[in-house]
Amino acid sequence: MNIIHISAECYPIAKVGGLADVVGSLPKYQSELGENSIVIMPFYDNAFTKNNTFETHYASVLNLGRDYHFKVLSLKDNTLGYDLFFIDIPELLFKDYVYSEDDTERFLAFQIAALNWVLQLKKENTVVHCHDHHTGLIPFMMSHCYTYEALKATPSILTIHNAQYQGWFSHDKVHLIPKFDLSNIGLLDWDNVINPLAAAIKCSWRVTTVSPSYMEELKEKANGLERLLQHESAKCVGILNGIDTDVWNAETDGFIIKNYSQKTILSGKKANKAWLCKEFNLDSKRPLFAFIGRLVGEKGAGLFPEIFDKALSADKISLLLLGSGHESIQDSLQALKPKHKGVYNTFIGYDEKLSHIIYAGADFLLMPSRVEPCGLNQMYSLRYGTIPVVSSVGGLKDTVIDIKNDGFGIRHDQVKIEDVAEAIKRATNLYSDDSRFKKIRKQIMSIDHSWNASAKAYIDLYNSLT
Repeated sequence: MNIIHISAECYPIAKVGGLADVVGSLPKYQSELGENSIVIMPFYDNAFTKNNTFETHYASVLNLGRDYHFKVLSLKDNTLGYDLFFIDIPELLFKDYVYSEDDTERFLAFQIAALNWVLQLKKENTVVHCHDHHTGLIPFMMSHCYTYEALKATPSILTIHNAQYQGWFSHDKVHLIPKFDLSNIGLLDWDNVINPLAAAIKCSWRVTTVSPSYMEELKEKANGLERLLQHESAKCVGILNGIDTDVWNAETDGFIIKNYSQKTILSGKKANKAWLCKEFNLDSKRPLFAFIGRLVGEKGAGLFPEIFDKALSADKISLLLLGSGHESIQDSLQALKPKHKGVYNTFIGYDEKLSHIIYAGADFLLMPSRVEPCGLNQMYSLRYGTIPVVSSVGGLKDTVIDIKNDGFGIRHDQVKIEDVAEAIKRATNLYSDDSRFKKIRKQIMSIDHSWNASAKAYIDLYNSLT
């Protein structure tokens, strides 16, 4: 089978969030299962493209109110485990950012160029797998634009990684989409605007989300798409994401201070924790809580300053944050440093190496998310013997069982200051129960959240369509 993933992000080329991790891993595992799985993504002006060499496979012109020349490039010396292709449109896509205010034109051009090349491939037994709204017009164009008539019988799949972002734009730009029968314009519209995510839900052959619980949650709360998802529920399914266990492996991880296994977890985690505490001036004798992620409302970040202040004042803990987002939240979190010197610190920004060391060195990972379609961080933390403290939403609910139910994590139902503070207190109590804490920490390293099962589930889904 020929599987074509089309995405705005793909790790390690360009990463903003979990979308990149999924698109960077799923094709590799599908290829290992014997399928021809490839990725098509934009060619950005970033460190990866500067440090690698590429060859041209195709060149053409697309019209978006004016003509744009584009090329399809591939990566030379590819060691990713799957074929990776880039859409190079210098005037629109070759930027030092992934997302911006001009995304409508940029990603519409990307989708048109990608489909123009797919037309040239003429491969049988093909499925096109689209990821989030940046590729949401592809199922519509394959089914209804005259240019892509030959792709009408090719199955298209949409995976919703985050339904909060839908790619809305006004009807006055609809002429930028390749020609189609205007009687079908209702397939593009939702609430009187062009909505690429809604269009993909309507036009794709199947819709998946990145966890079963998130699929059910979207039918009740999907930023305006609830009725649509309820109506299309027969073709919707939740498939839990996996993680790349070659990358996230405490025994082989080249980023961390000391590698370790289940047998050597005590010395391994101690060494990584010691490095973190020295680097960030934290008390290593206390349980170390960490947060890694974006400082935005979905992650509950607006409550962080008050939650952290309350927990650091009430409990004997240390706390380290790695992330960035709303400037006001960043400022408030930075302002806590003098009050909690020696037990609290922040790294505003993102650092891949540091994130790995935090997973390896922290005792607990905080994820008090309001929305978490799947969540990968909690899976990473489990691989490194770091116990997750999470809210009961989306994929967090699917992957973390509370210790009060003979599980291995701490869950709280509400994203409120009191609830998160109580969860932190429960975690500190667990830390004090040395034998139980060490037993759980060792146990969670063996939980299998690899892509093996998920990759097979997607292949089974494709087979049901072809």
